[in-house]
Amino acid sequence: MNFSFYPDAERELNEAVDYYNQCKEGLGLEFAKEICFAVENIVSFPKAWTVLSKNTRRCLLNRFPYGIIYQIKEKEIIIIAVMHLNRKPKYWKKRNSFR
Repeated sequence: MNFSFYPDAERELNEAVDYYNQCKEGLGLEFAKEICFAVENIVSFPKAWTVLSKNTRRCLLNRFPYGIIYQIKEKEIIIIAVMHLNRKPKYWKKRNSFR
């Protein structure tokens, strides 16, 4: 199964990596690795994570306060948001292409 990022989700990922690198050198890379690990798990087990709506799910990261909001569309995973869990919890809903 393939995956892709909404442009806003990719921007959120890059901003979070930059933020963590500013906090501590190398921390952004650790965050990116955890995102990659979570995306690999999502691709391998797309229906294993928390259901938010009919077609939308959320996978939580272990070490960082982030969740990956995604949708399963045919044979593709679409990453809707790389969401900080303590900020505006429903902001990503306007990106939702189908529910």
